[in-house]
Amino acid sequence: MSEQQQWTITATEEPPEWFIEAVKQHTPASSGLYAAQLLWQRGIKDRQQLTAFINYKAYQPASAFEFGQEMHLAIARLQQAYNTQEKIAIWGDFDADGITATSVLWDGLGQFFAQNTQLIYYIPNRLKESHGLNNQGIDNLAKQGCKLIVTCDTGSTNLEEIIYAKQLGIDVIVTDHHTLPTKRPPVAAIINPRYLPKEHQLFNLSGVAVAYKLVEAIYQSLPNVAKYPLEDLLDLVAVGLIADLVQLSGDCRYLAQMGIQRLQEDFKQPAAARRRPGVGRLLELCQKSGDRPTDISFGLGPRINAVSRIQGDASFCVELLTSRDVKRCNELAEVTELANARRKSLQKDVQAQVAQKLTQLDLSTTSVIVLEDAQWPAGVLGLVAGQVAQETGRPTILLSTEGAGEQGSRGAGEQRSRGAGEQRSRGAGEQESNSSPLPLRPSAPLLARGSARSVNSVDLYQLVKDQAHLLHRFGGHPFAAGLSLLVENIPLFTAAINQQLRQSLGSTTLMPTVQADLTVTVADLGKELFLELKLLEPCGMGNPVPKLLIQNCWFENAWHRNQQDWQGKKVQYIKAEFDIRDDSSRSAFPGLWWGHYKDELPIGRCDCIAELDYNTFKKRYEIRLIAVRPSANSALNASRSLTPFILDLRNQEHSALSTQHSLNPSYPLIEDCPTNWDDLRIWLRRCLAISRSTPGFDNQQQLAIAWSKPNHQPPNQIWLTLVGIAKYLSRTNQLVTRVQLLKKIGISDQTLLVGIKALKYFGFTVKRQDHYLQITWHPSDSAENLADAAVARFSAAVREEQFQQQYFAEVPLSTIVAIASYEN
Repeated sequence: MSEQQQWTITATEEPPEWFIEAVKQHTPASSGLYAAQLLWQRGIKDRQQLTAFINYKAYQPASAFEFGQEMHLAIARLQQAYNTQEKIAIWGDFDADGITATSVLWDGLGQFFAQNTQLIYYIPNRLKESHGLNNQGIDNLAKQGCKLIVTCDTGSTNLEEIIYAKQLGIDVIVTDHHTLPTKRPPVAAIINPRYLPKEHQLFNLSGVAVAYKLVEAIYQSLPNVAKYPLEDLLDLVAVGLIADLVQLSGDCRYLAQMGIQRLQEDFKQPAAARRRPGVGRLLELCQKSGDRPTDISFGLGPRINAVSRIQGDASFCVELLTSRDVKRCNELAEVTELANARRKSLQKDVQAQVAQKLTQLDLSTTSVIVLEDAQWPAGVLGLVAGQVAQETGRPTILLSTEGAGEQGSRGAGEQRSRGAGEQRSRGAGEQESNSSPLPLRPSAPLLARGSARSVNSVDLYQLVKDQAHLLHRFGGHPFAAGLSLLVENIPLFTAAINQQLRQSLGSTTLMPTVQADLTVTVADLGKELFLELKLLEPCGMGNPVPKLLIQNCWFENAWHRNQQDWQGKKVQYIKAEFDIRDDSSRSAFPGLWWGHYKDELPIGRCDCIAELDYNTFKKRYEIRLIAVRPSANSALNASRSLTPFILDLRNQEHSALSTQHSLNPSYPLIEDCPTNWDDLRIWLRRCLAISRSTPGFDNQQQLAIAWSKPNHQPPNQIWLTLVGIAKYLSRTNQLVTRVQLLKKIGISDQTLLVGIKALKYFGFTVKRQDHYLQITWHPSDSAENLADAAVARFSAAVREEQFQQQYFAEVPLSTIVAIASYEN
């Protein structure tokens, strides 16, 4: 059963009348009250601030030379390269911010240096290298005759690599926005907004915005050279800014506002006339138009990020974003879309496996979730960890030992141990701890590599950093981190980081939290409110999308469907669509709930938190459901009405059970003891749905629960039975169905899957043939510790399943009613 969420409502201070009137001037079709409340509570409290926030034309951006001496040094070095025709390399990063930053420098500096001859770019391989500079890549650039490297979105703390480049006769200009080194590196220039005061309007720039400021400065310093206007780069800047989730204030907001407008204007052009046909094609593939910030955060950003997550090498994305060859861009866009489809599939698989592992955790005693698996692809772990953290309210660390045997030698991007003050602040990047690397054993697996995501303002980076003695590499910031460690250290690390967070929390209990900004009714929803709330766009860190609380509402006409990839080949995710109603209006309002089935919507009155959006594909206003729960009155009434319709026939003799059911054979009879609340909840929802749709009290659908107290074998005996059956099937070359196996062994599907994985360590191969399984055995000398660990995992799964069955055999009917009434 999922944990109960904590709902909070943002404290509101009523804005003064003059402020409401000022806001209303920008929303003449509505009262402006909701927007005024939000703007006031988010710190916009005078006319000048308000005008500059809403209308970017009234905003005064900062000069690129506000970076001071460092910008002057950078431009001087670039002018030297321009005058002496030196070869320059752009060193980028593989995420969306880094890719767009590389593209901005490629297009921008490309106005002054001939592309592919004087100007080249290099992006590390995500699956083989780390974030930042590395010596192998620098050697490669030196062989090509490069005399200057310009980094973007990376490089601030690569002290040793910068020194190495200098020894090879290569200067470095760093443009970055991550953690600063303890001392200035020996670079030609370092342009990083973190050197500025926190209140400076440039302080929150992302990597792509810093790169843009460098290009802006060279445009001003070498006028009349560039053929294309500087503003042509703004669409790329907007994509990187919004995809990187930086705080959209000051120049960040200004650049994003202008960039979104450029993006929309270009998309409206015929494909052959677009400045960026690759961006246009990506928008078409994800059925977006580029006029909404969510078109970037839910459309372009994830697709650009998917390439490195799946393929490692994302270099072609720069060509996709900058080329004007329509045919070539279409090809690259389709490759990108396929990578994103693959990313969704892998993410969905890992989510399902993580969900299964979570059922074996006692969250009441868990402060930091740490899970590992040998088969998880590292590229999607951060995404899944973020989702788990949001759903559970706990920091989550997911580790993979995939390819661990290949980690014995240092990859091109790996760096030696550096001091804590020199570590890069990256979301998924991994860096050395400030202790020397632990000795590596020659046998696989060696290292577990993973990603961590935080929630509830827990400083995850500090938690990880405090366990540096157990780690091989780590890096990150308070809400995201990357790390690697010896597999044998995982239990110690898990215990230590949990103990550390428990001590710091004291009596505070972690739980999923959802915050609402405004309370509205269904009658408020629609175009007027949408346009009013649109004044806050683009939204991001520090200015989130407004969350609307709708109370005492209900859902109608709910349905769901499986979303397929763009070629219609594979199901990627599901979504439920519905109409929402309340007593404020006779009209319903459409909405959707991503990643959920219609059966998960409560029946009867409820409260929900949602975002209001405009669907450019369907050309309609709709809500996007964030959270939902039955209202207090609804839960009470449901509890009273459910009791007569759940018939408790548990632990009865078979003959008595048959007699009972013969009196009323129409009601469903559940004879298999469930192992979790979801198993039972499905039946309850079906019966309730029939009951709600059937008029008259006497026609209500009944549900009989009729399982008996299980007679369990010890887990080790079940394991021996599974092995014996597998040997028999291999020896006789017989096929078996999954159902036959389950009935013979007496375990669930999920536990059987764990058992099949364990069998593989003993030389068994399990293949699917239509609806049958073929098991063959080729005894091998498997690693004893791996085989023992696999059997231990199977035994743990069996014990957990048996515990759950024992619970459901004895749980009082009143508890079942209470759970059913809350969830339904």
